[in-house]
Amino acid sequence: MVDSQYYLPNDIGVSALDCGEAFRLLSPQEKMYAHYLSRAAWYGGLAVLLQTSPESANIFVLLQRIFRKQTPSQLAQVATAAGLSSEDYQAFLVYAAGLYANMGNYKSFGDTKFIPNLPKDKLEALVRASQAFQEQSAEMEALWDSCSCLLYSLEDRQKQLGLGDKGITTYFSGNCCLEDAELAQKFLDSKLLMMLHGDAEKKINVSYCFADCAVDGECESCCGSFSFEDKEFTVKRGDYAPLMEKVCHYLQQAQAYAANENQRKMLEEYRRSFTLGSVEAHKEGSRYWIKDKGPIVESYIGFIESYRDPFGSRGEFEGFVAVVNKAMSERFAKLVSSAEVLLPELPWPREFEKDTFLKPDFTSLDVLTFAGSGIPAGINIPNYDDIRQSEGFKNVSLGNVLAVAYATQKEKLTFLEEDDKDLFIKWKGPSFEVQVGLHELLGHGSGKLFVQDDKGKFNFDQSKVINPETGEPVSSWYRGSETWDSKFSTIASTYEECRAECVGLYLCLNKQVLSIFGHEGQDAEDVVYVNWLSMVRAGLLGLEFYTPESKSWRQAHMQARFVILRVLLEAGEGLVGLEEVTGKDGMPDARITLDRSKIHTVGKNAIHRFLCKLQVFKSTADVDGGRALYDGYSTVSDSGAYNFLRLRETVLLRKEVRKMFVQANTRVSGDSVELVEYEGTVAGLISSFTERFQDDAEQLEADLLELSKRDAPCWSGIRLKHM
Repeated sequence: MVDSQYYLPNDIGVSALDCGEAFRLLSPQEKMYAHYLSRAAWYGGLAVLLQTSPESANIFVLLQRIFRKQTPSQLAQVATAAGLSSEDYQAFLVYAAGLYANMGNYKSFGDTKFIPNLPKDKLEALVRASQAFQEQSAEMEALWDSCSCLLYSLEDRQKQLGLGDKGITTYFSGNCCLEDAELAQKFLDSKLLMMLHGDAEKKINVSYCFADCAVDGECESCCGSFSFEDKEFTVKRGDYAPLMEKVCHYLQQAQAYAANENQRKMLEEYRRSFTLGSVEAHKEGSRYWIKDKGPIVESYIGFIESYRDPFGSRGEFEGFVAVVNKAMSERFAKLVSSAEVLLPELPWPREFEKDTFLKPDFTSLDVLTFAGSGIPAGINIPNYDDIRQSEGFKNVSLGNVLAVAYATQKEKLTFLEEDDKDLFIKWKGPSFEVQVGLHELLGHGSGKLFVQDDKGKFNFDQSKVINPETGEPVSSWYRGSETWDSKFSTIASTYEECRAECVGLYLCLNKQVLSIFGHEGQDAEDVVYVNWLSMVRAGLLGLEFYTPESKSWRQAHMQARFVILRVLLEAGEGLVGLEEVTGKDGMPDARITLDRSKIHTVGKNAIHRFLCKLQVFKSTADVDGGRALYDGYSTVSDSGAYNFLRLRETVLLRKEVRKMFVQANTRVSGDSVELVEYEGTVAGLISSFTERFQDDAEQLEADLLELSKRDAPCWSGIRLKHM
C-alpha cells in the first residue's frame, strides 16, 4: 500500500478565493491594469513546472489536452465506460487539481511527491478513452509514454525534492552534489553575479533568463566561458524564453493602464529583466515598486523565493495581483507608525538594528491572482539584501487567503486539550493576523547586516561594536558581494523564518501591539495565549515535513516552528507540556499544553535569549555559530526527553491535508473586464486552468514540451561529467 503522504485524499479541502467585491470596486482603468498583470503572472508561473521536476511540464500538457476537449463532467461518463469507479475518477480529478494548484507533482508546502490515488492501468485506460487521445492518438501516446513512469514512481530519491541522493531537483542536473553547488556559488561571487533563477549542470552551466544574445551590449560581460578553480563554467541566457516573451507582452499592455510614473517605470524594468536576464533590471524595477506607495492594485513578479533551491540561492517564479482592503490596511498602517517605538523592544543591542527604519507600505490585500507553486499568508519583499537594508521594502498580508486557509473544524483539531479547542477556533484567525503583521514588518524588516564593501568601507564601527554573545568586538561580517543567502545557503530561508516567527511571538506580548489590532483586556490575553499555543502545536505538526531517511527538512516554515517548540520545551518550568497518549480510537495520539501564566516570564525570557543569538549570528555572518545553533534545535531523534521520531509517526497518522485554492480568471469584453469565477471544487479548479490558457493553448503546450525536452539530458546523465 502506498503511504498516504504520497497522494492527495479524495475529500481534500478546496476553497474559492473570493475577490469579487474587491474587483467590482475597481475603476475600468484599474481593472484593465489588473487583468494584464494577471495574464503576465499566469504565463510566468508556468516556469514553475520546469523548476519543479523533469516530468511536471509533460503531465501538465497531458492534463490540459484532456480537459480542453472534455470538461470534468463530460469526462466522467468516459471514465465509467473505461471501468473506473466513482472513487477512481474522483482520485484522478484530485490529482489533476493538485498538479495545477502546486504547479507540479510535488507539494509546494513540504516538497513531497504526490501520485494519483488510483491504479496506473485505470488512469491509462481513461487517457486512452479520452476524446483528446481519440483525435490525436500518436501525440497523446508519446505524451503518456514520456511521463507515465515518473508520474507514478516512488523510488526513494523521487519521494521528495532535494540535491544529490537526497531528492529530485531541476535547479541542478542529476549528478550534481552540494560541493558542486558551493563551487558554483563561489564562481558567481567571484564574478559579482547573482542568481536570478538559473540551473546548474556539470560542466557547471548557469542559465539566465531570456535573450540568446546580448542586446545593446547589456549583460554581455556576464555570458561566455570561464575557468575557475580548474573547472570550466559556461554562463548563458535563454531559459523559459517563450514564457518570458508572453510575460513581457502582457507587462507592456499593462503599462498603458498604469496609475503613475513609478508603475510605468517598474513594468519597463521588469520587461528589461525578463528580456535580458538582468538581475540589475529587476532590482531597479523593485526600487520603483517600493516607491509606488499605497496603490489600489498591488503586484509583484519575478523569480522571488529561494525556498526550493537546495542551495537556497535561486528564486522560483511567482507573480501576484491583488486589491487593497482599506479597513484592514489601516491597522497595519498603525503598526508601521509604531515600528520605531517597537523595534528597540527587540532583544539585541541598538548597533545590531538598521541605522534607519525605512517605513514600508503595509497593506492587507485580497488576492485576485497568485501564480506560482503556492499562496502564502503574508509577504515581505523584495528579497535583495542591499535594497532592504538601505532603501526599504513592502509588507503585504493576504486577507482573503487568511480568511479561508486557516479555518478549522473542531473535530479535525488535533493534539490539543478539549478545553483549548473552542478558544483556539475563536481566536486562531485574529491571533494569526497579529502574528503575520509582526512577522512580516518587524521580523523580516528588522536587523542589520554588518558589511565591508568592495572598497573596504564598513557600515559599522568595528572597533566599538561588541558581540553580546562573546563580550568581544565583532570579528566577522559580510564582504563584497556576499549576501545572507549566499553565506547561510542551505539554512538561510528557514533560519530567517524562525527569526521572524520569534519576533512575532516576542512582540505580541506588547499591549500596544494588541491594541492596534483592536484587542484589549481578556481578549488580548486570549489572543496571546492562542498565538503561542498555535506556534507550539505547529512545531509538533512540523514533524510531517521531516524525512528521517535523509535527516532533512522539506519545509522552511515548519522546520522553524519545530525549532521554536524545542526552545520552549527546553525552557522548562512547565511552560510547555508534550506527551504521547492513546486516542479515543485506540490509536497513538499526542497532547500539547501551554501554561498561560508563564508566557510573559519563562516564555518571554526563552525567546529573548534565542532571538538575540539568531540576530547576532546573522548580523555578523557567523555561519558556523548560526548553523551549530540552528541544526542543534532542528535535530529529530528518538532519544532524550521526547521521542520525536515516534511522535512524527503519530503526526502523519492524524495529519490534515492543506486546502487547495480556486482562483478566478479575468476576461476583456469590449471596453470592460469581466471577472470569471468558479466553484470551490476540484472540477472548478481544473476548469479555471483549462480556460486560463485557451487563447494560445496549442502553441503554449508545444513550447512547454520543447523546453522540457531541451532540459531532458540534464536528468539522464548525457553530456554531464566532471571537468
